[in-house]
Amino acid sequence: MKNNILTQEISKTDTYKTIKVAVAKGDGIGPEIMTATLDILDKAGAKIEPEFIELGEKVYLSGNSAGIDNRSWEIINRNKLILKAPITTPQGKGFKSLNVTLRKSLGLYANVRPVNSFYPFVKTHFPQMDVVIIRENEEDLYAGIEHQQTEDVVQCLKLITKPGCERIVRYAFEYAKAYNRKKVTCMVKDNIMKLTDGLFHRVFKEISLDYPDIQSETQIIDIGSAKLAANPENYDVIVTSNLYGDIISDIAAEIAGSVGLAGSANIGDNIAMFEAIHGSAPDIAGQQIANPSGLINAAILMLAHIGELKIADKIKNALLSTIEAGYHTADIYQQDSSYKKVSTREFANEIILRLGQKPKKLAPSKINKGSGIIRTFAYKRKKSKKELVGVDVFIDWQGSDPKKIGDMLSEIQAYKLKLKMITNRGVKVYPNGMEETYCTDHWRCRFVAYDSDIKKAIPSYNCIDQEQIIALLSKLNNQGFDVIKTENLYEFDGKRGFSLGQGE
Repeated sequence: MKNNILTQEISKTDTYKTIKVAVAKGDGIGPEIMTATLDILDKAGAKIEPEFIELGEKVYLSGNSAGIDNRSWEIINRNKLILKAPITTPQGKGFKSLNVTLRKSLGLYANVRPVNSFYPFVKTHFPQMDVVIIRENEEDLYAGIEHQQTEDVVQCLKLITKPGCERIVRYAFEYAKAYNRKKVTCMVKDNIMKLTDGLFHRVFKEISLDYPDIQSETQIIDIGSAKLAANPENYDVIVTSNLYGDIISDIAAEIAGSVGLAGSANIGDNIAMFEAIHGSAPDIAGQQIANPSGLINAAILMLAHIGELKIADKIKNALLSTIEAGYHTADIYQQDSSYKKVSTREFANEIILRLGQKPKKLAPSKINKGSGIIRTFAYKRKKSKKELVGVDVFIDWQGSDPKKIGDMLSEIQAYKLKLKMITNRGVKVYPNGMEETYCTDHWRCRFVAYDSDIKKAIPSYNCIDQEQIIALLSKLNNQGFDVIKTENLYEFDGKRGFSLGQGE
């Protein structure tokens, strides 16, 4: 058990010591909103010393496929803090997302996105909205592992790990405890993805028992998203996996008034990155009309993270006072209620003028409502008995009759393995499939141990070994089957570690 390392180190330093931060001005509107944000930090008295790094579009187009050079990596690893404006990943050239690279390479496992209403000064139907979405930041479909396997079928692997689930769920409850939040809601789709989302849900239920003073609940992601969009005031902290979190955090920001208002924190054990949630908006770059609030709010989260709570509150209250006074950028400007439409630079100047003020109608900022200490816990792997009980063999076969391929595979006499069933797109099509089921050229063929006396698959799964699988694959290859992939079937402590086909 430990406190955040970065916060611990900074808390021991002289309160007047300058803290170096790796700062990326980004692409598109990035340089404009970053200049505005840094000026506000400076005028507010934040002890921040920017050390600028180059990453994003220019680096990509220079021939660096990573989008970041070695010097920038060195600065990031030395400073442990990143304040980043939006960047552009060139389209159609096969470049990987730098945002994903940074999060995964630096171990930034927790994405924290607070979203609250600025009603009535920013148009929204939800004046009481105050939600924090905590998104797992490294796993899920964002692993980016994709393959084209047949002419018809491509796949994307959804990877969910137990340590990943434990870290993000624990962080959500610790965040709620540190900032005096009352409820944590888990959103999953484990009625369909019983193993991956089922693991996330199971870990959530286990960890929630350690926090009896915090209410916990679980919702299916589709109805949960709908309820969030309809009644966001019913939510406090939401924890979920990577893709779901990406979607619902944008939903939350939009219904609060504007995606341009929200900032986010990406937290790891040793390094933290802070950024706006919106994109680089190249279509309005250079026009000084972008709203810098998202990046300003990201900077406020950074200040809170390093213990500069008074400065964080000072800037937040000045931002609230400016919005309250009706000085609005084009994205939130309302002719009937705003006082003046202002540029990016003018908006920053109005915030600077109000440093030290508190809003009169909007609730004043109080960043640290609880202990402010978020503990992290080391993962302890539990040993279990792992047994190999079968194999799913995926075959590219151009036919359309499940019975034909099923009969051919059933005739194969491999060493102690026999065909149990075939699915196509997850639906059982052999034996006893439905004629109406549409089939592609991608067949999952499940082989398990069989009884040599009765020559049929054993209903319960018996242990096999790798040699049996190798023998099976050799037989399939010799008979001309195009094996594109295999997945071993395991039991862990006697519990099935693989999904059944629909209808199996």
